[in-house]
Parts: sequence; structure tokens; C-alpha cells
Amino acid sequence: MSSQSSTIPRLPSAIRILARPLPLPVLAMVMNRLARQMVRRHPSLFARLGTHAGKCFQIDPVDLPFVFHVFPVPDAPRITLHRRGRVRPWDGRIAGSLAALIGMVHGAYDGDALFFSRDIALEGDTAAVLALRNAIDDSELDLFEEFLAAFGPVGRYVKPGMLPLLGQLQKRTGVALRRAEFTS
Repeated sequence: MSSQSSTIPRLPSAIRILARPLPLPVLAMVMNRLARQMVRRHPSLFARLGTHAGKCFQIDPVDLPFVFHVFPVPDAPRITLHRRGRVRPWDGRIAGSLAALIGMVHGAYDGDALFFSRDIALEGDTAAVLALRNAIDDSELDLFEEFLAAFGPVGRYVKPGMLPLLGQLQKRTGVALRRAEFTS
């Protein structure tokens, strides 16, 4: 066990409980809007996948009651959500705690170190999974900024009020909710 794995926070059980009844179609609608916005803001993100862009990637935050299936087609990305235990086919899978997955996207954790410490697991078409991970790493995403951008001018207006709340939530949970260069 690496020292990094001991620093990855656990999702509070209250959040896991609150996530159970979430309506997946509504959450999928938000996620799809976010995916379309990310393609507009980072056109090379999905285009960089090349032949892997037509594949299905299962993103499995093991501490949530559902999984994400990401179809990163550059012109029409799509995300579907499925309750845990309902088997759906996928080409490549990345599984780990929500904190590890978000931290990897935000550059707080190194994907290779997470893999070798067994904090994340990769399955299926490894070349496709690594291409996805590399595309995400290269785009230097900040999910908070992407979420706000998906809501256009409204996002710019709510950002100042949300930053202190996000900072407190990040401090209390230890989850890297933003890229480090945006947190100052």
C-alpha cells in the first residue's frame, strides 16, 4: 500500500446515502450538457482519442451507487448512468474512489501512481483507457470551471458566491474539487 492511498479521502457516508435516490436521467442530462460544453471548450479532448473515440468507457466511482458510461464521439459525446449491479457492456473501465478519480482529473494525483498503488483499476481495452486518460491529462480540465461554463453567463454570475462554499467543501472533505492552479 502506498502512502498516496492513505492520503486519498473517503467519500462521507452521508453523501453516498444521499446519492442513492438521485434520478439518473436528470443527472445524465446535466452530465451530457457538461460533455458537450467540454468539447466546445477543449476540441482536442475527444478528438485526440482517434480510433478509440467510438468506444464505451465505464467510469466507476466505487463509492457511489451508479456508474458512468462515456461515449466520447467528438461531434456528439454522450454519457449514460446506470445503477450499480446492472451489467452493461463497455470497452474500457476505470474504477476507483470518487476522490481518486476527481483528483486524477484535476492533476492532484498521478494516474500511474494511483494504478500501481491499486487506488484505481483499469480493465478491458487498456490502450483505449490510457488514450482517454492521456487526453484528460493534456486538457488540464477543472470540472468546476467546466460546470460553470456549461451554464453560460449564469455560471459567471454564480461563481463568486460558489467559490467560498467550494473551498470549504474541499477543505472539509479533502477531495480536490478544482485544479491546484485555480484554487488560489
